[in-house]
Amino acid sequence: MSKATRNAIFGFVAGAAAGALAGVLLAPEKGEKTRRKIQKKVQRVSEDLSETIGEKVDSLKDQVNEMIDHVKESTNEVEAKVKKEVKAQTNESGK
Repeated sequence: MSKATRNAIFGFVAGAAAGALAGVLLAPEKGEKTRRKIQKKVQRVSEDLSETIGEKVDSLKDQVNEMIDHVKESTNEVEAKVKKEVKAQTNESGK
């Protein structure tokens, strides 16, 4: 995940949390009710953040696995070419 993506996600979450907190704190309700609302909103934001992070981690895993597969494939191709060249050189020197 790029730094810009992390910053954007963090900014979004921080903004959402600050907005929710400000809305709850400025509402004219009793303290106990306000605390419950804050707790519920924090829990929802936490769940959303966990889900978003989980999706990003899964995406990153997929990208890493694709890159590993590509490197393995490229390595196998280079190995086959080197073996072929060594065999050709060995055959030429044996003549």
